[in-house]
Amino acid sequence: MLKVQIFKGEIVPFTFKLSAESFCSKDFLDNGKFIGEIEISGETVNENENVVIRGKIKCCKEFNCDRCLALSTEKQIHDFEEEIDSAEIVENLFDIEELVRDTLIASQSIKNLCKVDCKGLCPVCGQNLNDGECSCERLSVDPRLAPLMNFKN
Repeated sequence: MLKVQIFKGEIVPFTFKLSAESFCSKDFLDNGKFIGEIEISGETVNENENVVIRGKIKCCKEFNCDRCLALSTEKQIHDFEEEIDSAEIVENLFDIEELVRDTLIASQSIKNLCKVDCKGLCPVCGQNLNDGECSCERLSVDPRLAPLMNFKN
């Protein structure tokens, strides 16, 4: 559990470092996993009835690229901020584990790419086009439109 302290009228900093393996289960992400250490830092602010928890998550994700299938890693930094009800605070402590997990999941991109301009794989021979071009003819014409190739201007 990741419990942070909250005291009325005070700003209380917090820092956690934990293993990605212990924090994230195997089915945490659809494609990939977090590796190494997850660093969580931030502060709790309690003014009157408003309690705000804000912070930053630093982690590293390992995944297979969706275009070229190469194993890749990506360092990530995610900000979070949430206002909580003071009724949820028990003995000046609040568990932020669910907030951190939700932030990590919601912050993941839909498409995992090794680099922004990944060229992917050749659809004919399967070569990784990031490593160099192949000699395959990749122009494919829809067979229904092939007769149009015979027309000349």
